[in-house]
Amino acid sequence: MQAFNSHEVIPGLRDRGMVLLGDHAMNRLPAAYGTLGLDETAFSRHIAYDIGIEALTRALAARLQVPAVISCFSRLLIDPNRGEDDPTLIMKISDGAIIPGNHPITPAEWQYRLETFHRPYHQAVAQEIAAVAKASGKAPLVLSLHSYTPAWKGVARPWHAAVLWDSDERAVRPLIDHLSQPGDILIGDNEPYDGALKNDTMYRHCMIGGLPHALLEVRQDLIGDADGIAAWTERLVPIFAALNADPALHDYKIHPSRTGPYPPQA
Repeated sequence: MQAFNSHEVIPGLRDRGMVLLGDHAMNRLPAAYGTLGLDETAFSRHIAYDIGIEALTRALAARLQVPAVISCFSRLLIDPNRGEDDPTLIMKISDGAIIPGNHPITPAEWQYRLETFHRPYHQAVAQEIAAVAKASGKAPLVLSLHSYTPAWKGVARPWHAAVLWDSDERAVRPLIDHLSQPGDILIGDNEPYDGALKNDTMYRHCMIGGLPHALLEVRQDLIGDADGIAAWTERLVPIFAALNADPALHDYKIHPSRTGPYPPQA
């Protein structure tokens, strides 16, 4: 199969001590996979990527002058925000859409996708976090960006944005407070999803190592166009800068996960 970048590292000033992540930033597939048997319109839907997150992450990284790592492949190929042993790593069906290219799938193809897309992305995340830690001389603050649909199975989601987390609330509480302070938006606290997911990106790169972190979800209808991206960039830049300026958010401290004991570390 032809070369295809699994990820992109957006450069920034590593000594600032912050890393941004976009696990589901893009809806692209290598040409050899076609559309995985789906209609092309599927790739404009949330099942393929987190709508608005690539542009929002790029804008925030540029304004804050900090590095970011984003995936370059659709979550329909393999989901970078899932552990390698997660049964939803390669989805057979997503929000009612059957994915012919994912079922049946051979063990060899499963392994190929892990080695070619999933693992290189996580290697890049780990390397960037380590580089920021070295340059800044402190624990990096890691902020992961996602988006979610305004309704699910016919039920509207009232939250404009949400902060997801496991048990380390160091960055979570100030982030929720800053977002809520203007009083013009409703912020979900582990809504509409619970942020405790074993072996997901935050678990493997932050929870295990004790890095301060938070996962921010923005409702997709609010960042689906350039005006929305600009508005949320203006909202988030001072908030992220304030979090990063807090010395308490640059210490290593391991918190137990709600998912259970951590695996032994080498």
